[in-house]
Amino acid sequence: MENIALLHKYNVPVPRYTSYPTLPSWKSSINIDAWRTSVHDRFTACNGTQGISLYIHLPFCESLCTYCGCNKKITTNHSVEEDYLLAILKEWELYKSIITEVPVLRELHLGGGTPTFFSPANLERLLQPIIESCEIHPDHEFSFEGHPNNTTIAHLQCLFKLGFRRVSYGVQDNDPEVQRIINRIQPLANVENATKNAREIGYQSVNYDLIYGLPKQTLASIERTIREVITLRPDRIAFYSYAHVPWTSRGQRLFNELDLPSVEEKLNLYRSGRKLLLEAGYHDIGMDHFALPADELYIAAAAGKLHRNFMGYTTQNSGMLIGLGVSSISDTGESYAQNKKTIHDYYYCINNGEFAVEKGYFLNEEDFAFKKYILDTSCRHKTLFSAMDMQLLRQYSFPELELLKHDGLVTFDDFGMQVTEKGKNFTRNICRAFDLHLLRTEQTQPSLYSKAI
Repeated sequence: MENIALLHKYNVPVPRYTSYPTLPSWKSSINIDAWRTSVHDRFTACNGTQGISLYIHLPFCESLCTYCGCNKKITTNHSVEEDYLLAILKEWELYKSIITEVPVLRELHLGGGTPTFFSPANLERLLQPIIESCEIHPDHEFSFEGHPNNTTIAHLQCLFKLGFRRVSYGVQDNDPEVQRIINRIQPLANVENATKNAREIGYQSVNYDLIYGLPKQTLASIERTIREVITLRPDRIAFYSYAHVPWTSRGQRLFNELDLPSVEEKLNLYRSGRKLLLEAGYHDIGMDHFALPADELYIAAAAGKLHRNFMGYTTQNSGMLIGLGVSSISDTGESYAQNKKTIHDYYYCINNGEFAVEKGYFLNEEDFAFKKYILDTSCRHKTLFSAMDMQLLRQYSFPELELLKHDGLVTFDDFGMQVTEKGKNFTRNICRAFDLHLLRTEQTQPSLYSKAI
């Protein structure tokens, strides 16, 4: 196991690299005509072979989890479901108007917020027209994020009928005191029931999200949570570092920062949790993700077929992701666009027959090259260099790689780079060596990212 000094050294602000360039490098506005052309051209290129991915953001939650940095709307008024699902369907029609054939749907993910805030009947009203307007790829994956407290058997049955086979439950922590301070009271029995119900209905993969570094967490409490989770044998576990960014997430301002674990304590939480997961038979996929050997995520990683996009690690690589809903992000492979971040602004655009995108980025040749190096590093732990990029690599990447090599995290030469076994625990830091946007600006701009650990 890596020593604590190395963890300290690399516990610096680093992106999670669900895109490259990362969002702070995007432009504050976007040329809508150019975006429409990019969507049309990329769809035409990849639909018949790879298919497309859809991400639908459902932002509503009944209560505020104070640790959460997601785009969400807190309400107990479920009448909001109607207007929102109608807006999503209108947005989908806008996309269909600029593509030339029936979409081949390969990947569909419901994120939030809390997707299971919506009633099963309304989820069906939302999803059935979208699914019926597509041809379903034979190698498709449909997944959703569920809250153990409100994911009912009816939710699971409804979504299973529509083709969903993977569910991700936000567990975070089982300790009552931690749950109280983050305002997420969630008995372990609810997690157990939600998991049992999903498996009895036929879901093939159950994922848990866990977080280390939360207020009031201790080594004893995180070990107890991990041991309890292991007894339920989720197929995948995302063991995330709590990102304390109160300047962007107002709920985090409610914390007494003295309740947060110190840097050393947080590092020990990670080390201990990871050790328990490995001993229980989970494999470290990289960037906070663990999976059992029979799970498709591990199988894809072992075969070198893992992909990474705004939904995190995925077994699918459709080549094009369309994001629907407030704040959703779309990725054509050549460009990115993010929807407006407030429901009011989102509704205004969609109900006026306009795309709701407000910021984005069109990749240049340099971006394409270094995006590939970052994807290779995060998904396959190795990459090959192009001679055409050698000047930039030597100027920016090689000095960073030399430092990483000195600490035993990588090996590299003029032909390529290989992450060592020890280096796999520092994947985000290694990806940073190819982030030219960050390397060029980090000396003049304050960091906008959470720390790596």
